[in-house]
Amino acid sequence: MDSVLSPDRFVAPTVTETAKIVIAGAFGAGKTTFVGSVSEVPPVHMEEAITRASAMVDDLARTPNKATTTVGVDFGRIHLGDALVLYLFGTPGQVRFRFLWEELITGALGALVLVDPRDLDSCHEILGLLEENGVPYTVVINQFDGAPHHPLEEIHEALALEGHTPLTVCDARERASCMRALIQLTEYLARLEP
Repeated sequence: MDSVLSPDRFVAPTVTETAKIVIAGAFGAGKTTFVGSVSEVPPVHMEEAITRASAMVDDLARTPNKATTTVGVDFGRIHLGDALVLYLFGTPGQVRFRFLWEELITGALGALVLVDPRDLDSCHEILGLLEENGVPYTVVINQFDGAPHHPLEEIHEALALEGHTPLTVCDARERASCMRALIQLTEYLARLEP
């Protein structure tokens, strides 16, 4: 008899593969929105209100209307086809949560790094951590309204990405756009690990 909490109870019987995918990026890059856009189950968000104290620490210049911030992890799930389920773990963006980043990447098949085109430098810390730990990743530019549009070749160079590292754009508010980014990541991972 299946337990009420059995993981098998929550996935289709055709599923033969599962993968842990980390959705990473800097503060305000759109990770929570991304996970919420693609998750086929109500996503778990660990957000808290931005207080006056955190506003003194976290740079709100690009996101003056941001009222909450992730202080734990976002979690969602998505089927890609009948046989593959991705478990999505969204990280908090602040560098002070690096200890949590390190825990979340453990056992991850790969990572999708969401980047704010208004502040390309803000993602270097997470990119460095992924490279140090050998976690393959793709980079996705989240196209915020009014954000600059740079040629992808220039962004690839500015971020000092390896030539094989995929780079694309998405709108974290649009499910189809996020799905394309996830499919690109899984195709990249499949090429690395046939």
